[in-house]
Amino acid sequence: MDYGGEFFYDEDRLGMRVSSGAATIQKDAGNLIGISIGGGAALCPCLYVVQVFDNTPASKEGSLEAGDELTGVNKVSVKGKTKTEVARMIQAAQGDVLLQYNKLHADPKQGKSLDIVLKKAKHKMIENMSADTADALGLSRAILCNDSLVKKMQELERNAEMYRGLMEHSRNLLRAYYNLSRTQKKFGDIFAEIGAREPQKAASEAFTIFGEAHRNMDKQGMKLLRVLHPMLNDLSTYLNKAIPDTKLTIKKYLDVKFEYLSYCLKLKEMDDEESQAAALQEPLYRVETGNYEYRLILRCRQDARVRFARLRQDVMVKMELLDQKHVQDISFQLQRFVAAMARFHVDCKESLEPTRNLFPIEVDLSQVAVKYNTTGQLPTDEDLDEEELEIAEEATIGNGDESLLDLGSDLNANANADMHAGVNNLNDLLG
Repeated sequence: MDYGGEFFYDEDRLGMRVSSGAATIQKDAGNLIGISIGGGAALCPCLYVVQVFDNTPASKEGSLEAGDELTGVNKVSVKGKTKTEVARMIQAAQGDVLLQYNKLHADPKQGKSLDIVLKKAKHKMIENMSADTADALGLSRAILCNDSLVKKMQELERNAEMYRGLMEHSRNLLRAYYNLSRTQKKFGDIFAEIGAREPQKAASEAFTIFGEAHRNMDKQGMKLLRVLHPMLNDLSTYLNKAIPDTKLTIKKYLDVKFEYLSYCLKLKEMDDEESQAAALQEPLYRVETGNYEYRLILRCRQDARVRFARLRQDVMVKMELLDQKHVQDISFQLQRFVAAMARFHVDCKESLEPTRNLFPIEVDLSQVAVKYNTTGQLPTDEDLDEEELEIAEEATIGNGDESLLDLGSDLNANANADMHAGVNNLNDLLG
């Protein structure tokens, strides 16, 4: 190619194809269309778009992209002109500007070379280093901005740890209250059974009321568990769904960020290479053949930047929603927890209110239908005679996997010493 009296190589498109097009762009109040231009005489035979700035007439029109070649301004060819001359042509145009261009159809995968992959890995490694460590290894952190969204990862970890603690304590609490409720139910069943078999009216009513109070406390405990159990589900949703989903979005954002920074660093290296070649007045093959490799990286950087901006916005929205849910959720869960516990204790107090004046009561053990075991151990079959075994079998009460054996029989008139021992133990029990 003969260009300005100099010899240039033919264009080397690296397998990429181009297509012609035109775009009419209306300039803004500053007489600008919102693009930056690279290439041109006296080194490169092509003039190309380096960047299309956001929220400008060119970006809103949408035809031009980074890497596209400019071929004309208002139907005037720009071949052989410098980028400064082309910029002046655009500024001198009145009203709308008609730009002719050759669209570069680039495959982003083609630009993702091994060099980009290694740069991306380097950025990931440096991001996790302290500044002192990076300096000691001779690695620069200048290109890596202190991204506030990345620091949110640590806050998420702290929140997740706090929610794990809340869930663990809540599970232990629910388990303890469940066991307590089951114990209250057993007490209630035992005292109700004693009250039902007690021949003395006063003692029967006292034991029955006392047993019913324990059964009511069991019901209040089950009611408390039904209120607190959904709290675990809410905490689990936040911990096992909301936080992991946000962390995954942040990881994707970081991956795109490092890729975008890698393309920025690659372009800087290529710019430095061009500046050095120009200073030494040495030809640079890729520049003199249309600089398609550089234009490919420009397009890849543009695509990476678009993904970077989109994912950053997604992360910001998710983080804001997660913070709101965290604050509202903690406040709501604590209020529900405190209210449920307060209601439980009030209900239990009300359930025990009828038992305040029941005890102590007088019980004539010679008239009771229950034989009290003073040893503190349940009697075995070997300790019972045939008549007592029959009474125990008749008194068996089925309750799930549990049964209550009523060991009722008349006390032997000759066992006065055992009767007095039982009276003393019962008085100790009833206060």
